[in-house]
Amino acid sequence: MVKLYRLRKNADFHQVRRQGESWANKLLVLSIAPNALEHSRFGFSVSRRVGKAVVRNRAKRLMREAVRHHIERVPAGWDVVWIARRPMREANFSAVERAVEQLFRRARLLKPRKSDLL
Repeated sequence: MVKLYRLRKNADFHQVRRQGESWANKLLVLSIAPNALEHSRFGFSVSRRVGKAVVRNRAKRLMREAVRHHIERVPAGWDVVWIARRPMREANFSAVERAVEQLFRRARLLKPRKSDLL
């Protein structure tokens, strides 16, 4: 993911969690909060409760890739935090991608695809 779109500071993560809205499903938690920037930023968090380093890194890679597929459809001006839940240990990419799209839709954070408009 391009550095411009990354949410990196711990304070930014806490601000999104504290002031934003959240939605959850079996695999993930989505928290969003508006920002004053001309682009949206994305952060990914995986707790030690999910697994050891290899499992946590795999979970982050899966989340990043699933979000990357939808990044052009997310409107500018949002800070978005994704938090993995324990079932991510056994999840495959298609399950993660479905979970990401479901939460984006529940948060009403996706613009329609160009193909949807035709």
